[in-house]
Amino acid sequence: MTAATHSTLFPQVPETPDAVLDGLDPEQREVALALHGPVCVLAGAGTGKTRAITHRIAYGVRAGIVQPATVLAVTFTNRAAGEMRGRLRQLGATGVQARTFHSAALRQLQYFWPKAVGGELPRLLERKVQLVAEAAARCQLRLDRNELRDVTSEIEWAKVTQTVPADYPAAVAKTRRDAPRDPAELSQIYSMYEQLKRDRSVIDFEDVLLLTVGILQDRSDIAEHVRGQYQHFVVDEYQDVSPLQQRLLDLWVGDRDDLCVVGDASQTIYSFTGATPDHLLNFRTRHPGATVVKLVRDYRSTPQVVHLANGLLSQARGRAADHRLELVSQRDKGPEPVYAEYSDEPTEAEGTARRIRDLIAAGVPAGEIAVLYRVNSQSEVYEQALADAGVPYQLRGAERFFERAEVREAGTALRGAARAGRNDSLLDEAEGLPSQVRAVLSTKGWTSQPPAGSGAVRDRWESLAALVRLAEDFETAKPGATLTDLVRELDERAAAQHAPTVQGVTLASLHSAKGLEWDAVFLVGLTEGMMPIAYARTDEQVEEERRLMYVGITRARVHLSLSWALSRSPGGRASRRPTRFLNGLRPGSAAPGARSGAGGGGGIDRGTGRAAAASRTSTAERRPRSPVRCRVCGRTLTDAGEMKLMRCEECPSDMDEALYGRLYDWRAAQAALLGQPDFCVFTEKTLMAIAEAVPSTEGELVVIAGVGNRKLGRFGTDVLAICAGETVDGETEESADGT
Repeated sequence: MTAATHSTLFPQVPETPDAVLDGLDPEQREVALALHGPVCVLAGAGTGKTRAITHRIAYGVRAGIVQPATVLAVTFTNRAAGEMRGRLRQLGATGVQARTFHSAALRQLQYFWPKAVGGELPRLLERKVQLVAEAAARCQLRLDRNELRDVTSEIEWAKVTQTVPADYPAAVAKTRRDAPRDPAELSQIYSMYEQLKRDRSVIDFEDVLLLTVGILQDRSDIAEHVRGQYQHFVVDEYQDVSPLQQRLLDLWVGDRDDLCVVGDASQTIYSFTGATPDHLLNFRTRHPGATVVKLVRDYRSTPQVVHLANGLLSQARGRAADHRLELVSQRDKGPEPVYAEYSDEPTEAEGTARRIRDLIAAGVPAGEIAVLYRVNSQSEVYEQALADAGVPYQLRGAERFFERAEVREAGTALRGAARAGRNDSLLDEAEGLPSQVRAVLSTKGWTSQPPAGSGAVRDRWESLAALVRLAEDFETAKPGATLTDLVRELDERAAAQHAPTVQGVTLASLHSAKGLEWDAVFLVGLTEGMMPIAYARTDEQVEEERRLMYVGITRARVHLSLSWALSRSPGGRASRRPTRFLNGLRPGSAAPGARSGAGGGGGIDRGTGRAAAASRTSTAERRPRSPVRCRVCGRTLTDAGEMKLMRCEECPSDMDEALYGRLYDWRAAQAALLGQPDFCVFTEKTLMAIAEAVPSTEGELVVIAGVGNRKLGRFGTDVLAICAGETVDGETEESADGT
């Protein structure tokens, strides 16, 4: 083991208290030395906040100013608490308690319960879903598995915001919250759930906080005991505290002021769980003499990434925006963020996979690359694209698409319908594969319109909708395909993704990416309706979506790509617009009323494919695609096959028959070479469209339905050569002459 490796994995404990301060920048050093009185650290993304507060604690302990057993550092995840304990040990500050709010409260509750209440602490309910289900049943309300998850989360929100069952409907109305059920019904379930817990002498995780608060409020002797034990408090991610956690913190601190809080209002993205930045923003009001230190030196990201992050927040509105931090990168210059526009979602996924493959080839480890999206249902197309590109990947914060419960259930239902065939009454009026799939999945929760709001019900719908889209695309690629064919395709896809877990590119939602960082980050699906999400209706909800995107941007150290697709599927209407959050930041866009300094700059890659070839104008000048009309009679076309040909089936064709014959023979040779069916190269409709259009450039070829940028790259050279009358490999002179 080299010395360098040893110092990285096993850093030596600083020999003196002053040595603990070595390597801190002026602001971090100020935090470390501010050991008395209230301290508020406003720390931007990548500014070393954990380093600052752990060195603060370690310096106080090593200098003998504070005793380690009197320090309580609280954060929000076990991972963060473990990281803090590890850093403190490396700095020689053993004995400090670094815990989550829940674990600290549970420890106190277990210790003081016999004295405050008597007997043993009630059993802790590890999972409350089953009890919520029973409560709903007793209220004569039926909930499916996904509704159960949403109702359970709603009960948790009510408890951390200190809302009792009777007040829940009014709280929903006041906060304009999207409740998963009728608020009156949910109030009933909530009330019955609490009753069942009392009857069975069990408590849940929220009760741990509530009961600790109750004991500390009612028993001043116990409160003084706790305050005698813990005299110095540090709270990380303070922007994420709920009203209940703040109440507990107030009781721990009492009338003292030895409290250090660390946070960034611009990273508040969990309001749906009860988190609010108000406590951070009001800290100076509650503690007029507080020391406030701002950490703005960004050690994580390049100036180009930081410039974009600052520009995004410069257009923000609201109270959190008024307290935004202007980050200053401390790194060398890097590449400009790339803005990529694609014709459709599969093309966006393919383009992303291709760029990831290029980065890996250039030396960026796969584990240092992430693809971040707004909702988990977006993962499937990227799982497939990466698998096709031979790029290893891992999912964070979500099951693999084909392992999701609703996808497994849908697969079972489709398999049953395929076996039953026309004996299944569900399929009586369903014509064509997509209609049959929609009919089957309608029994599993799919509807033509998505459900309102967010949560498990919406996630379930998104998963089922992805299967419906897959069926539509499958029929387009394989006309006449049956349910049996689709089930076989689903099985093959699922089998390909059940490989052992490997260290690879991370696929994650933006929420689950908080607290992490990578060398290269791809933010995908950045269209209106997805970013901000469609159900973000109020100004504050939209601003939280902006903050979520800010968190995504600031996960990148060096490489950052932001992309969107103009339509969902190949050949679809290009009606989507890139997110409003990039207005004024991406080249070619304008942001009316943007604050000064909110510039963007940077390279742009609009991708290749239908959108790029159809228009060379800026995105701001783009217009919705007009209806597709027959180029012979002018009738509006709706059939996918006719739209490929740009004419009615019955209208006369001006197809070059000889060219079609050459293309047909060439396709057969290619398919044999690849060991695939002929249609996997091009469908007959696409061959006919090529033979009618006789393209002479890549731009003319790529806009033909069924080509796309992927097949353009694979077969474009041959096709254009054949259209130009040239002979290509595998084609005989006889066929080239058309005789």
